[in-house]
Amino acid sequence: MVLYQIEFSRQADRQFRNLPSQIQQRLKSRIDSLVTTPRPHGSEKLSGVDQLYRLRVGDYRIIYTVEDNRLLVLVVKVGHRREVYR
Repeated sequence: MVLYQIEFSRQADRQFRNLPSQIQQRLKSRIDSLVTTPRPHGSEKLSGVDQLYRLRVGDYRIIYTVEDNRLLVLVVKVGHRREVYR
């Protein structure tokens, strides 16, 4: 079984830390699951942007990219759906 590493961009790390702890726990469990399946059922490739994927967790979104050659999942943005796409 291939395991991917998870990294946060500075912006995503700051956004994640500013969320309420209850939301952080929900998001963390979904982010941790990306280690084994970086493109799970329900994730969607964003149109217009190369190699960005979206994962929905309630009203919150995790925007990330997958680098298969390095076995890396880079979380780019985390936030409420009304703010994350800006």
